[in-house]
Amino acid sequence: MKLRILDDSLRLRLPKGEVDQLRASGRVEAAIHFGPGPRQRLVYALVVAPDAQRMSAVITESEIAVHLPEAVAHAWVDGDEVSLQGEQAVGEGRTLSLLVEKDYKCLTPRKGEEDYDGFANPKASC
Repeated sequence: MKLRILDDSLRLRLPKGEVDQLRASGRVEAAIHFGPGPRQRLVYALVVAPDAQRMSAVITESEIAVHLPEAVAHAWVDGDEVSLQGEQAVGEGRTLSLLVEKDYKCLTPRKGEEDYDGFANPKASC
């Protein structure tokens, strides 16, 4: 899963295998390590939340989690929709923009991504 944070926006991009994992378990996560200990890593996750009314994000000491309503998550993983968008008021007149996307393979090969599990790019020609 790829994580992008830019100002008050958060984007997660998932390859096929992680979309399948979300379907099967209701959660997919990854982590970035800043040091050897468990307190020196940041987990980021996408979670199916059966009681959620809309997409939202929460942060704890060591985790950023984006929650999806169950019906929305199931429609997305089983459908052709590429992205899900949401917004969350965060106080003081600010809004956090959320974007969850199925990740396509790049049209131009990149070193280290030869076997990447991305979705087939619709702009690729056979």
